[in-house]
Amino acid sequence: MRQLLGDDYEAFRSALLGEAAVSIRLNRGKCASTPAYEPVPWATDGYYLEERPAFTFDPLLHAGCYYVQEASSMFVEQAVRQHLRHARVALDLCAAPGGKSTLLRSLLPDECVLVSNEVMRPRAQVLAENITKWGHPRCIVSSNYPADFTPLGELFDLILVDAPCSGEGMFRKDEVAVAEWSPANVEVCWQRQRDILTDIWPTLRPGGLLIYSTCTFNTQEDEENVRWMMDELGAELLPIDTDPAWSITPSLLPDVPHAYRFLPSRTRGEGFFLAVVRKGEGASVADAPRGGKGKKKDKKGKQPAIAMPTECKQWLADSSSYTYKVIGTEVMALPSDMEPLYATLSEQLHLIKAGITLAELKGRDALPAHDLAMSTALRAEAFAHCELAYDEALRYLRREAITLPVDTPRGFVLVTYRNAPLGFVKN
Repeated sequence: MRQLLGDDYEAFRSALLGEAAVSIRLNRGKCASTPAYEPVPWATDGYYLEERPAFTFDPLLHAGCYYVQEASSMFVEQAVRQHLRHARVALDLCAAPGGKSTLLRSLLPDECVLVSNEVMRPRAQVLAENITKWGHPRCIVSSNYPADFTPLGELFDLILVDAPCSGEGMFRKDEVAVAEWSPANVEVCWQRQRDILTDIWPTLRPGGLLIYSTCTFNTQEDEENVRWMMDELGAELLPIDTDPAWSITPSLLPDVPHAYRFLPSRTRGEGFFLAVVRKGEGASVADAPRGGKGKKKDKKGKQPAIAMPTECKQWLADSSSYTYKVIGTEVMALPSDMEPLYATLSEQLHLIKAGITLAELKGRDALPAHDLAMSTALRAEAFAHCELAYDEALRYLRREAITLPVDTPRGFVLVTYRNAPLGFVKN
């Protein structure tokens, strides 16, 4: 870093010993108000907080009204807004815990489907929980290696690769990142990143965008990998217009002119690197993959179909635009135009979540699912409501017994905090 930064090194080193900024990003699907906080200048709905509160004790976080996201990584918004022409299907390849996926979901056209992937199953479950909280119905969560996507062909209009890296940009808030760093680990990381890019590049449509980002500083994992994409994959490097007041550091290599670095000594945020490239238009003309090319499912022992309770269709605001499926004991609703994509992906990938889980079937009863409570597609008037005070909301979130007003109707009740749904109870 001394060699890369020269006279700026001491300021950089001092910044790593300081306190990290705290920032959040609002979910405009659930939150219409504008808080009285300092805005993150490159993010429409990002805000800095003066100090870090106890987020886990805020019911609005659990309701999906906002996401706690590091400010520098919100710069993804500028790449999307300035260069995305259209998008039918987008992929966040290394998506856990879900900050950039929820950001993408807020930026993409409403009709676009977002696939969020995480290879590690425990982290994929956390990702699915955060996508559920965000509440948009046109989301799919998978848990696969990048190579598992390759047979899908040129499916995606936008791919975000927030590559696993040596984590130098996380040093001041993550002691594990410091303990695990070594020059040998940097070598492993930049080679693994190229393997990831090699596997996923064939799935990008001609003219599509790939956003490459890391939370590290060295040029091997950053500019040199972008140069490799240009030389080996024929990627076109795209500029991003920035405001000098943002104090973003330009590329450190002259032959990679359009790369953007966030150094904590200059910019209010953690260490971050981003570049955006476009795939050449003339590479090929391929549409969404046809069915039958993926992994074949074993049909042996298939259980007989379970009839779906008709009342489940009354729980969505625009019920006629959905296709309904019973998978095991769960009732799922998919936007109807997503069904062909879902069929293709379910043949090739391990899917954890798709569309909206409406209910769990227990005997003759359909128990409304937490996923439904979190969804922005919920027809809220389909259920009785009960507004909870703060202490009651925390008890509910801790899965403790709560007391409802005596006039609360019997049956399933949607409990809310400041009018934001938290989930269901059975009264």
